[in-house]
Amino acid sequence: MTAVESAATRLTPPRLPDEQLAPLTAAYKRAHIAKQRSTLVLIAAFIAASLVAAGVAEVSPAKFLANIGRFTNYIVRLFHLEGGAPMWSDPGEWFWGWKKWLALLGDTLLIAYLGTLLGAIAAFFFCFLASANLNSNTWMRGLVRRLLEFCRTVPELVFALIFVVAFGLGPLPGVLALAIHTTGALGKLFAEVVENVDMKPAEGVTATGATWWQTVHLAIVPQVLSNFASYGLLRFEINVRGASVMGFVGAGGIGQELIESIRKFYYSDVSALLLLIIATVMIIDIATERLRHHFIGHGVRP
Repeated sequence: MTAVESAATRLTPPRLPDEQLAPLTAAYKRAHIAKQRSTLVLIAAFIAASLVAAGVAEVSPAKFLANIGRFTNYIVRLFHLEGGAPMWSDPGEWFWGWKKWLALLGDTLLIAYLGTLLGAIAAFFFCFLASANLNSNTWMRGLVRRLLEFCRTVPELVFALIFVVAFGLGPLPGVLALAIHTTGALGKLFAEVVENVDMKPAEGVTATGATWWQTVHLAIVPQVLSNFASYGLLRFEINVRGASVMGFVGAGGIGQELIESIRKFYYSDVSALLLLIIATVMIIDIATERLRHHFIGHGVRP
C-alpha cells in the first residue's frame, strides 16, 4: 500500500454496521416526513387564511378583470393633455400652473418639516420615560408607552380630519396630525435605542451624585444622538409623503390641489402634480439617505 492510499484510508470515516445504521436512517426519515408535514400544514393554513381574508374583503377576480380596462384607460389618459396630444408635446401647457404648484409644494415641505420637528422633540423627552433601563416606575413607563401607542396607532388622516373640523382648512391641521403621529412612531424607536445603550457610563455619572436628567444628558444622549438623527431624517421622508396625502382632507399643501384635479378629471394636471411630488420625494430620499449614513458612520456630537 502506497503512502497516499494509507493516508486516504486513515481519513475515510468508518461505516457503521447495518444493524446500527438502520435505526438512525429510520429516525431521519421520520423527522424528514414530520418536517414536510408541518410545512404542508403551514401552507394550507396560509391559503385558508388568504381565502377567508379575500372573502371578508369581497375580493372578486371577475370584477377586477371586468373593470381593469378603466384603470388602464385612466393611466393612459394621464399621459395626454386635455386636447388629446401627448403631454411631452407641449411642456408649457402641461406645467401651466408650475408657480402655484411649487408654492403649494413648499407648503407641503414646511408642513412635513414642522410636524417632524415637533414630533421629534416630544419623542425625545418621552423616550427616556418609556425606557425600562432608565425608568423603574412601572406605572409611569406603562402610561407613557400607551400614550405613544395611541399616537402612532391612529392614522394621520384621522387626526387631520379631527383638526380640520376644529381649526378649519389650512396647514395647521396637517402639522398637528403629523406631529402627533411622529411622536408615537419616533418615541418607540427612540426608546428601543435607549434600552440598548451601555449603562456603565450612566452608572459612573450617577455615582458622582448627578440627578436623573443630568445622567441622561451626560451619559445617555451622547450614545444615542446619531441614531436619533438618523430616525428623524427617515421620519421626515415619510412625513413628506404623508403631508401630500393629507391635503386630500383639506389639511393644506399640494395634496389639496391634487385631489381637486382628480375630482374634476384634469388628467394632465394630475400627472404634472404627481411628477412634482415624486421628484421631490426622490430628491429628499437621496439627500436624507446620505445624511443618515453620515450620522451612523461618524456619529453626532451634542
